[in-house]
Amino acid sequence: MGHALSMDLRVRLLAAIAGGLSCRAAAARFGVAPSTAIRWHAQQRGTGSVASKPQGGDMRSRRVEERSADILALWEARKDISLEELRLALVEEGLAISVAGLHRFFARRGMTRKKRLGMPSSKTGPTS
Repeated sequence: MGHALSMDLRVRLLAAIAGGLSCRAAAARFGVAPSTAIRWHAQQRGTGSVASKPQGGDMRSRRVEERSADILALWEARKDISLEELRLALVEEGLAISVAGLHRFFARRGMTRKKRLGMPSSKTGPTS
């Protein structure tokens, strides 16, 4: 993932645009893409800020965490429920989530969804 360009560059580029240069000419002068200069200029006009926006991070688990009580209640009611069955039950309650999302939900809590106990390793051969 890339990193945000410096505030100094942003301020100098936007000052050049305010001084009369076009976005494309200012972009060429400071060595950035024209689309970058256009986006920065639009951001400055729209919000008044030239700071970079946050990058990356988890954008979806908040919605799932808000319904954690519902998910855990369904799981407590039927401990042997598979993730797919749990997903379908949650869809009926109005929460659309993927099986992978449920797996990450339980992993964040350190809860395993394994249905049988692990077998001790065999020194003579593989076990099933």
